[in-house]
Amino acid sequence: MVTDRTTVDDMIFCTQREWLRICNSVTEAEVARAKRQLKTQLLLQLDGSTAICEDIGRQLLTYGRRIPLPELDMRIEQIDAKVVRDVATRYIYDQCPAVVGLGPVEQLPDYTRLRGGMYWMRA
Repeated sequence: MVTDRTTVDDMIFCTQREWLRICNSVTEAEVARAKRQLKTQLLLQLDGSTAICEDIGRQLLTYGRRIPLPELDMRIEQIDAKVVRDVATRYIYDQCPAVVGLGPVEQLPDYTRLRGGMYWMRA
């Protein structure tokens, strides 16, 4: 993420707040919109022979085979808000973030504060 030197703290706060919101209260409408965007991007990137070859190579390295578009569509459709919340909770909620600052980082919060922002107190 890129931000002005005077808004580093705000950017960190907003990012962490959004991550925690995804862990706790992402909606089905948001997930449906994200799935549509993902499918659109996947299809738009297959617009030429070079892009198709790159996609084939990437799939062969990742899965050991080429995944047909109907199967890919089916896999995407299986994702719902509960799956997103479960995955986000497992990998984001109350986890230690890896933080790198490049450039003027005077306003970058202390790591202890960053770590403390990775969970919400629940009653």
